[in-house]
Order: sequence, then C-alpha cells, then structure tokens
Amino acid sequence: MKEKVAIVTGASSGIGRAASLLFAQNGATVVALGRNEKELNAVRAEAQEKGGKIETYLADIGETVQVEKFFDFMNENFGQADVLLNAAGIIKNGSIEQTSLNDWDKMMNINLRAVFYMMQRSVPLLEKTKGNIVNVSSVTGLRAFPNVLAYCVSKAATDQLTRCSALELAPQGIRVNAVNPGVVVTNIHRRGGMEEEKYQAFLEHSKTTHPLGRVGQTSEVAELIYFLASEKASWITGATYEIDGGRAQTCAR
Repeated sequence: MKEKVAIVTGASSGIGRAASLLFAQNGATVVALGRNEKELNAVRAEAQEKGGKIETYLADIGETVQVEKFFDFMNENFGQADVLLNAAGIIKNGSIEQTSLNDWDKMMNINLRAVFYMMQRSVPLLEKTKGNIVNVSSVTGLRAFPNVLAYCVSKAATDQLTRCSALELAPQGIRVNAVNPGVVVTNIHRRGGMEEEKYQAFLEHSKTTHPLGRVGQTSEVAELIYFLASEKASWITGATYEIDGGRAQTCAR
C-alpha cells in the first residue's frame, strides 16, 4: 500500500475507521470521508501518531452534489486512486408491515445508491492505476433475517452490484469485491435507534447465533478488506466474502 491512495467512506467510525487506520499504517494516503468532523479529526490524529497519513473530507455521501464536489477535489489534488472502500452504512429495524417509506428510502440511499454513485465516479481514477473497489456488505445480504427488511434488501443489492460491476470493469483492470460481516461491535445499531441496554443484550445473544461463539471486531474485518485491496488478491474479483463467525451457515434459532 505504500504511496497508494485509498478513498474510504464511513471513515469516522466502525469498520471504515479501522480500515482507514490499517491502510495508513501500511503506507497508503487515505482520503477519509465522513459526516462527523470531530471523529474524522480523531482518526487523522491517531494515524499521524503511528506514522500514517490520513486526509479528511467532510461530506454526506447521500447528497449527490457533495459527492460530485468530492471527486472534483480528488481530481484536483490526486488525479488517481488505487482503492475505493465503501464502508458507510445505516440500519433501521422494521418488518414488511412496519418499515416506513422514509426509512426504506434512507437505507436504499446510503447503503445502495451512494455506493453505486461512489463506484461510478471513481472508475476514471481507478482505471489509471488498475485499482480496485471493496464494498462493505453484510451477512444479511446472503441470508434472510426478520425485522431488518430494508437493510437486508440493500445489502443483497450491494452484493449483486459488486458482482455485476466486477464483470463490467474487469476489461479496465479494476477489481470489485465485497465483505459480508456478521455482527461486529460498531455504532451502527446504536445510531439506528437501539438503546444501550438492548444493544448489549443483542451482542450477548449474538454469541449464541454465531457458531464461533462470539461477535466480530472491526479490526478483523479491516484485515480482510486490506487483503482484498492488496496485490495479494490480484486474481480475485466479483467475490462476496463471508466474515461472520459461521453465521451464514446456520439456520434460524
């Protein structure tokens, strides 16, 4: 990753944050996108302490104009990119009867539409370096789970977006892959409205639903992302990798 440029969305927390730090630690210049300026600055400071370099860019990737301005920034300041990591995402609970159109639209906008647009706009930058894209999907893209309907649909669509674009971009030398984590300790459920007590109970219960008997850590997912983005994965494209403690292999419990 030395002297390479990695764009990371959702870089202010969770998997995006862990991946940003890992990329920077290994010599990449990370352009970290997020909506929380304080947390973005904290990620940049942590990277600097460890000898890494992170450039921060405050933006809401759900807003088309802000994405367009970001790519103007990339063209003016870098002119190319080696990696795009789409790690931003949101979740809301809700069944087919309970999910509001507003929640549906928000999840499709951030979890799918924004991913598509970031990918589309990054192609000219990635083509220059024969770079690659890694999308953060979910085990819910591979298996059906109740009461997270819109989230499941958005992640299943992300997986298909990954596979289709991998075929289309292969002639340009651009690889596209995705990671499909199980339950990982992040703030996504808290931001989605889950109270702390319920979240802790959810993590405890998740120990029983993941065959390895525990939930995941962001650093573990970041390592898989790093591998897929590296030269060691140069013959891998169109893959959706389970990293879920065996969760996708189980039946409902």
